[in-house]
Amino acid sequence: MSTSQKLPTHHERGPKPIKRKHSASYYVHRVSESLSTRISKILCGIFLTLLFIIGIAAFISWLSLRPHRPRIHISSFSIPGLDQSNGFENAEIRFNVTARNSNRAVGYYYNSVEAFAYYRDQAIGSTPLVDSFYQEPKNTTILYKVLKGATLDVNNDRWKEFRNDRGLGTVVFRLDVTAMIRFKVSTWDSKHHRMHANCDVAVGRDGSILATSKNKRCPVYFT
Repeated sequence: MSTSQKLPTHHERGPKPIKRKHSASYYVHRVSESLSTRISKILCGIFLTLLFIIGIAAFISWLSLRPHRPRIHISSFSIPGLDQSNGFENAEIRFNVTARNSNRAVGYYYNSVEAFAYYRDQAIGSTPLVDSFYQEPKNTTILYKVLKGATLDVNNDRWKEFRNDRGLGTVVFRLDVTAMIRFKVSTWDSKHHRMHANCDVAVGRDGSILATSKNKRCPVYFT
C-alpha cells in the first residue's frame, strides 16, 4: 500500500450537551401561574353559584310577596217585587259582595268603599259600603247592602224597562265596587291606589241572581 494513500480516520465525539430552553425559575413561574388560574376559576365558580342561589331565593321571595289583586265576587243580588207592575214604589236592590285577599304575606287597607248600580250603562243607584277596614292575608270579607229610597233612582218608566227584560227571561245589571287601597307588607305600606271592580250580574223572572252570575269573579283594575 502506498504511503500516499491514507486510511480514513474516525473521530469519536462526546454526547451533545442538553440545551435548556427555559430556566428553572421560568417553570416555577408557570406552575405558580397555573395554580393561580385554577384558584381563580374555582373562586369564580363559587361566586357564580352563590349568585345563582341568591337570585333563586330572591325570585321565590318576590313571588311570595308580590301583591295579587283583590278578588271581588257577587255572592247574591236580588230585586224583590220584580213581578209586580207597581213594584217601583218600593223598589230596592239587595246584594252581597265578597272581597278575598289571596296573598300569603300581603294585607290590604280599604278606605272609602262604595258601590254603584247601573242598568244599560245608566246609573240607577249608589251607596257607601264601608268607611275603612284592614284585611289580613288569606281572608275573605263580606259586604252587604241594600239600595233603596234616596240611594236608588228607579221611576215608573225604568221599572217598565225592567219588566220588559223580565218578560224575555233576564234582566242584566252592572255593579261597580270602588275603593282606595293600600298594600301592607310587614312594616311597609304602599301608596293609595283606586280599585275598580266591574261586576255584570243577571237576575231571572223572580228577581234573584241567576246561577251564571252567582259567585262570578269580577274584573279588577287600578287607576
